[in-house]
Amino acid sequence: MSSRRSGQNGSADPAPRTTAPRTLAEELRARPDDGLAALLRARPDLLNPVPGDLTQLATRLSTRASVVRALERLDRFTLQTAEALAVAPDDSPLPVLTALLDGARPTAPLAVLREQALVWGPADRPRLVRTARDVLAPTGGTPGPTGLGPPFAEAAAGLSPGRLQDVLADAGLPATHDPVSAVAALAALWADRERAEALLATAIPGVKDVLRRLMWGPPNGATPARGVRAAEARTPVEWLLARGALLPSGPDNVVLPREVALHLRGGRAHRQVEPKPPAVAAAARHDPGQTDRAAAAQAFTAVRTVEEALDLWSAEPPAVLRTGGLGVRELRRTATALDLPEAEAAFWLELAFGAGLLAADGEAAERWMPTPLFDEWLRQPVAERWLLLARGWLAATRVAALVGSRDAKDRVLSALGDGLDRSIAPELRRAVLRELAELPPGSVPEPASLLERLRWQHPLRGGATRDRLVDWTLAEAERLGLSGRGALASYAAPLAAGQDPTAALAPLLPEPLDQVILQPDLTAIAPGPLHTPLAQTLAVAADVESKGGATVYRFTPDSVRRALDAGRTADELHAFLAAHSSTPVPQPLTYLVDDVARRHGRLRVGAASAYLRCDDDALLAELLADRRAAQLRLRRLAPTVLAAQADPVTVLAQLRTMGYAPAAESPDGDVLISRP
Repeated sequence: MSSRRSGQNGSADPAPRTTAPRTLAEELRARPDDGLAALLRARPDLLNPVPGDLTQLATRLSTRASVVRALERLDRFTLQTAEALAVAPDDSPLPVLTALLDGARPTAPLAVLREQALVWGPADRPRLVRTARDVLAPTGGTPGPTGLGPPFAEAAAGLSPGRLQDVLADAGLPATHDPVSAVAALAALWADRERAEALLATAIPGVKDVLRRLMWGPPNGATPARGVRAAEARTPVEWLLARGALLPSGPDNVVLPREVALHLRGGRAHRQVEPKPPAVAAAARHDPGQTDRAAAAQAFTAVRTVEEALDLWSAEPPAVLRTGGLGVRELRRTATALDLPEAEAAFWLELAFGAGLLAADGEAAERWMPTPLFDEWLRQPVAERWLLLARGWLAATRVAALVGSRDAKDRVLSALGDGLDRSIAPELRRAVLRELAELPPGSVPEPASLLERLRWQHPLRGGATRDRLVDWTLAEAERLGLSGRGALASYAAPLAAGQDPTAALAPLLPEPLDQVILQPDLTAIAPGPLHTPLAQTLAVAADVESKGGATVYRFTPDSVRRALDAGRTADELHAFLAAHSSTPVPQPLTYLVDDVARRHGRLRVGAASAYLRCDDDALLAELLADRRAAQLRLRRLAPTVLAAQADPVTVLAQLRTMGYAPAAESPDGDVLISRP
């Protein structure tokens, strides 16, 4: 007995029939939950605000802004598949699409387009959403990305019925009773390869040259569009107009219909279909171990450079411009102090700003200052400090390389100011690192091939900005220590995937030294990187004379005075030098410290708004002890002189209120007479 249920006539019931969805909303309702989740992950703009139901979601899917964003995320082959769908007739079967793609099978691109709800309908007759078709194959005579003009149905809309009959006759086609049939007959002519070739075989010289110029776009030409019969045609354009191979798009313009162009292209929508991304070529190859060591050394230098820049600004914070950002003069001063070009100094400052180590202090007279995070950062191991900088660079939308260029209003873009944000920058930096990670270890990418691959991945995203960002990203990755000698470091590859590379980086970093070599010529040689406290103290007590494999510091009277101004005593400096010198402290350096210390502070400079002078020191002592004078903030400078932190008028008024009879004094010491 059959297990299938039978009907009244004894035959088996047919299997349940499924009908294709008639709208995009119906297809969305038929999707499983994971399919909807994949759609929202691929097009996150649909969630802002969260749609109330699937009908609202379907409506939002078809908005022009959302469709354009989705198209910008497509790779070249997927985009070419969408463009082929846009120029194909509605409800075309899959073989038509394959022919437009020069035989390339669009299985994977169609899956992506369907997942992102840019394509819907049956699998054998995929349909592009109407908004995407309007973007990729616009109407009104504007050529789309494929360079194809409008179809006959649109291009011939301005022709009179009589003119259409003349065109049919001159093209060797039978007359029809209505314009729609006439247009269909012309389209069918150019869809039939044998008949179209037979017609072109009768062309006069120059016709094929005109067609070759228009076939790949733009399809429009500027020439008088005079309607003539075949017998009257004297020029190649007139020959084409008479037979409908060109159609007028205005009094002085002609257009090549889409069907004619497709015939001339051999049925292809694109000059070159690119189903696979181009490979990234290796310009050179280095030993991976040397690459890692070079990159790690640069990573250490990156950390130390940011530390040095922010130490400099801790002592002398620059002002924030009224329009925001950093002044050109301050940038130049910082670059000189760091011994770097201005563009590189701007990069390190932007890096510190993006990592949260630098910010405006928020005071009335705003200045750029290190943040509290900077103090915590200094106490961390070097590898963790570098990781904060690298992650900040990867996630930053600000592009330091734009500093010094001009915006659309011809204003110069300043470091730490507005106008440096480029939303594509984080995505592109990660893409560059991913591509470098795919190369064999130690391989240096050929920039042109890398750029071509990135263009294939997102052909509509970025444009000229993307091309410049690729070069800037390669240079900044080298500067930051993500690559060495042009090749990606092994510890940097996991960073693009969001993993922590510090365990792999730490053993490669140079071990900081706690000793320097003091020499009789008042110099100190650091044969390698120094521990942060030692480097910071040396930077205050001595001037950097040269950098490189070894750093040379020079002690001068001004540098020693700078250390004393920072709160160090002569004894502390002697103890510091003895503790961190691998050789005995040279006698000339000891004499220099003692000599500067003897003269330091003998002359004191302070600020006072007013002073009180009296020969009776008991009266001054009485004033110091009187609580009513607390607001004047009095301080004894000498037995007969008090300094006040209030202006003379306020001091006079307060003393008179307290019952005293003070007199005002001029700068020359004379009593001031307030009335004539």
